Amino acid sequence: MARKVEFNLNLTPFLEKLKGAAQSEFKKEIALFLEKCGFDLLRIVKEEIIHRKVMDTRLLLGSFDAGSDNNVWEATEGGLTLEVGTSVAYADYVNDGHWTNPKGVEVRWVPGRWEGDRFIHDPNAKTGMALKQHWVEGAHYWDSAVKILEKMFPKILEEMLQEWINKYFGE
Repeated sequence: MARKVEFNLNLTPFLEKLKGAAQSEFKKEIALFLEKCGFDLLRIVKEEIIHRKVMDTRLLLGSFDAGSDNNVWEATEGGLTLEVGTSVAYADYVNDGHWTNPKGVEVRWVPGRWEGDRFIHDPNAKTGMALKQHWVEGAHYWDSAVKILEKMFPKILEEMLQEWINKYFGE
C-alpha cells in the first residue's frame, strides 16, 4: 500500500544559507580544520616516538614539525587534501622494522668507535664492530599515532560541526 504524504519543510532559507556558507569562509574553515588535524597527527607522532623510547638523534623527532627541513607538509585547497609526514630516510625502518644487513650478508664490518654504551659511526675509523644479521622490530609509532587520531576524530569533528552550525546557521 502506498500513500502520498506531503511535508512542507520550507528548506529554502536553510539551503540559501548553506549555499552562501559554501561560497564564503566555510571552505577556508574546512581547510583550517584539516590543517589542525595535520598538526594534531604530528604532535601525536612525536608523543609516540618519545613514549616508545625510539632511539633517535633528534633528526626523526624534529622532522615531525611543520616547516622543518625534513617534514612533509603538502596541502591542496581545491581538493582539500593534506599530506603530512617525514622525509627522513630511516623513518620507515624505525616504524616498520628492518634487517641489520642487506639480504644474504650474515656479518658486515661497521667502522666507528664506542663512547660508553653508544656506538658512533665513523667511516674513517680503524676500529668498529661486526654487525650480525638479525631482525630489529619496528616501534610502530606512526601506526599507533594514526589509530589514536582516528579514535579522537569523531569527537573533534562533532565539536567542529557544532561550531560551524552555530556560526553559519544559528539565529
